Amino acid sequence: MFNLRRNDFDLLDNFDDFWTFPKEKNLMKTDIKDNGNHYLIEVDLPGYEKSEIKISVDDGYLTINASKEEKTEEKENGHFIRKERYFGKTSRSFYVGADIEDEDIKATFKNGTLKLEVPKKDKKEISNKKYIEIQD
Repeated sequence: MFNLRRNDFDLLDNFDDFWTFPKEKNLMKTDIKDNGNHYLIEVDLPGYEKSEIKISVDDGYLTINASKEEKTEEKENGHFIRKERYFGKTSRSFYVGADIEDEDIKATFKNGTLKLEVPKKDKKEISNKKYIEIQD
């Protein structure tokens, strides 16, 4: 079995979605700050309730899932000229390291902003690079 090597903490790994932002209505706008002994991740989720947000850690990935159903009234007056608010499911993942467990992360949700504190773990010492000899 072979493992792909990842950085110990690589929150910026998926910021390549910056270039697709205008097309992605369901992208969770996120700020990440290094606070010395932990990282602070702030995610905008306007219009969501706490019960509609699920956070998990699996195999070194922190995943935020949010789901919101569109509410429609049967007796609607008028029609939409423009509709920009997103309804449905959205998800975002960050690689936080294999040593981070769900109980290590603190989460709060207030005024449409999800705040996560992810502790920094001690970096493991990297062993010397080894080469495989090619035989005749």
